[in-house]
Amino acid sequence: MALLIFGLLVFLGTHALRFGGDARRDALIARLGAGRFKGLYSALSAIGLVLIVLGFGMAREMPVLLWVPPAGMRHLTFLLMLVSMVLLAAAYVPRNAIRARLHHPMVLSVKVWALAHLICNGTLAHVVLFGAFLLWSVVLFRSSRRRDALQEVQYAPGETVPTLITVGVGVFVWLVLLGWLHGILIGVRLIA
Repeated sequence: MALLIFGLLVFLGTHALRFGGDARRDALIARLGAGRFKGLYSALSAIGLVLIVLGFGMAREMPVLLWVPPAGMRHLTFLLMLVSMVLLAAAYVPRNAIRARLHHPMVLSVKVWALAHLICNGTLAHVVLFGAFLLWSVVLFRSSRRRDALQEVQYAPGETVPTLITVGVGVFVWLVLLGWLHGILIGVRLIA
């Protein structure tokens, strides 16, 4: 569990530089230079992610059960994951209405992903992993919206075709995860 927590601190700590504004991030870029900053940021992110994967895998070997989720939570998780994958697609498809309306769909995708996994898993390792990501995404979303307001950021209005593409890509990724990829990457088959 210690490795998982350390990995979360490294990964989420690296990704928390912009909490409360850009001052810390900008100061680091000024001190290190843009190239060094990006290299260090990428290295710490990768190290944190590897530690999370290893730590979570070790914690899953000796699970500490906190509760047994009701069977219906699995179906709700599937639905929430559909929303999460559409939000994830919205972060990458230009000129879609979802991004225009919500502004930070990647962070919202992480928030929905973490919540979806919290409600259907009752072990300590799951609570630590997904609870940390949920808390981080809530704080980051609020911070990002506040930064947008202070900087008077204007988002271009969304268009119909890119929005339909966004939804289509999100549904496709969700189906691939549901039917195949989750089992390969995570070791848990969702549909037998």
